[in-house]
Amino acid sequence: MTTSADEWKHLPWKSFERQVFKLQKRIYRASRRGDVTTVHHLQRFLMRSWAAKCLAVRKVTQDNRGKKTAGVDGVKSLIPSQRLDLARHLTPHLRTRPVRRVWIPKPGTSEQRPLGIPTLDNRAAQTLARLALEPEWEARFEPNSFGFRPGRSSHDALEAIFNALRYQPKYVLDADIAACFDRIAHSPLLNKLHTFPMLRRVIRTWLIAGVVDGGQLLATDKGAPQGSAISPLLANVALHGLETSIQRAFPLQKPGTSIRWRPLVVRYADDFVVLHESLNYVERSRDVAIRWLAEMGLELKPSKTRIVHTLRPHAGQPAGFDFLGSTVRQFPVGRTHTGKNTVGKPLGFKTIIRPSTSAQQRHLTDLADVIRHHQQSRRADLVVLLNRKIGGWANYYSAQVSKRVFNKMDRLVYEKLKRWAERRHPTKSHGWVRRHYWHDAVQQDPEGYERVQRWVFGQRDGSVLALHANTVIRRHTKVEKDRSPFDGDVLYWATRLGRHPELPNGKAILLKRQCGRCAWCGRLFQTMDELSEVDHIQPLAQQRADGLANRQLLHGHCHDAKTADDGSNHSRSRRYP
Repeated sequence: MTTSADEWKHLPWKSFERQVFKLQKRIYRASRRGDVTTVHHLQRFLMRSWAAKCLAVRKVTQDNRGKKTAGVDGVKSLIPSQRLDLARHLTPHLRTRPVRRVWIPKPGTSEQRPLGIPTLDNRAAQTLARLALEPEWEARFEPNSFGFRPGRSSHDALEAIFNALRYQPKYVLDADIAACFDRIAHSPLLNKLHTFPMLRRVIRTWLIAGVVDGGQLLATDKGAPQGSAISPLLANVALHGLETSIQRAFPLQKPGTSIRWRPLVVRYADDFVVLHESLNYVERSRDVAIRWLAEMGLELKPSKTRIVHTLRPHAGQPAGFDFLGSTVRQFPVGRTHTGKNTVGKPLGFKTIIRPSTSAQQRHLTDLADVIRHHQQSRRADLVVLLNRKIGGWANYYSAQVSKRVFNKMDRLVYEKLKRWAERRHPTKSHGWVRRHYWHDAVQQDPEGYERVQRWVFGQRDGSVLALHANTVIRRHTKVEKDRSPFDGDVLYWATRLGRHPELPNGKAILLKRQCGRCAWCGRLFQTMDELSEVDHIQPLAQQRADGLANRQLLHGHCHDAKTADDGSNHSRSRRYP
């Protein structure tokens, strides 16, 4: 007898993914050539398809990392029979429930950010709409928009800034939009979205559904709630055109030359910078941005908006600026740092991007909190907790000039661990504590050679503390201007995934070993979100060591299927050509 769990598990998922991707690719191509009629026809067809409905439900209930978060109805998860029932009845309609507001702290500040959590059925409907809308807008988005887009990351935005500054110092408008998600005007957004009438009405219903905060229902006459599946796409649509409007306010070329003269605008979500060698142009760009944002009901945040220069102080502001957790600054170089040429400019300069001071302080505070809250924990448990945070932070900044910062972090972590160890053994000498917790270990250096690492914290025959300085510094390659995951070039995106700075070394090794494919379903990984599950091939009780030899990379839904499958404690991985 076939149960609902078996029915859900044995759906032809690979065929579903192939069908949906082919439709998305057709939508992308039709949007690129400006065929609006075909785009809307294909979007309607995709949203009515059984394959897209099942994939939308699976994304919300199995793949999404926040899948256990409940909306106003209190439902946190669905069993397979409920997933099937939701997929059968999944249709974006005008009946929707308000979102549940959750307040989370902003990193490095005392402020809190509001999140709006829809119900599971509303999340699935929004995901279905996003599957249809995202390919259309990926073909239309501006080239220097990097936030909340598949295949693009903050590293691409920083690399675009570096390419703009590598040959000439410039003035920079470092701008931040005040409460972007909470203030977007609905009418201009829906007009810009320009979708077919049924979907427009449904999206408007989602926007005005209201928010439940502390038991009170609050109206939402503006804004798009953070936390919903479609709000990142809507925010990008709302800010689409900002780069073009700023650039069109200036001549294409410098008068009398062939030099490009328009300012460069790089935007990541609601943060953007404008770069140009002329202070007058940057000031005019700020005025253009203020007028353009006012049409969308938005404004710049004065406390986080300033004009600086990348090489020298300007108007009381130090040289350089912070963007996406990094400091971008230029330093004079040459025979003497104060040397001048005939026109009074420095002999040379070097553009340096490194972790910002605030990002370093947040990371160090985070590590100190872990050490302080685990005074009585085992050494091995503390090492595991610290390695997770050290590995993620170091990988994020591995594409920048971070070696000195990494050495500094290792030194400060050593001081905190030394204090942690001495508090555990107040009657022991300092030498005994050092010999008990620190030892020499054979580790792999950034060049790939094994060498003896002195003063390593951890166990002699077990796990040891990861060092920031052992992270390899590798330059990130910026995504090509007009590329999109919907263009059909799977090889290009799979190759970029294997070199992504935020991909941990362990996952990178597993990804290479599995030829870029999931060990359960055999499908290629294409985005960072798909690399969320590292599975143990055999139970740890049957393995002497929990190493990479006993691990494999799976999709989130494939991991659920493997663990639910009877007798699935064996690997189904295989080599693919």
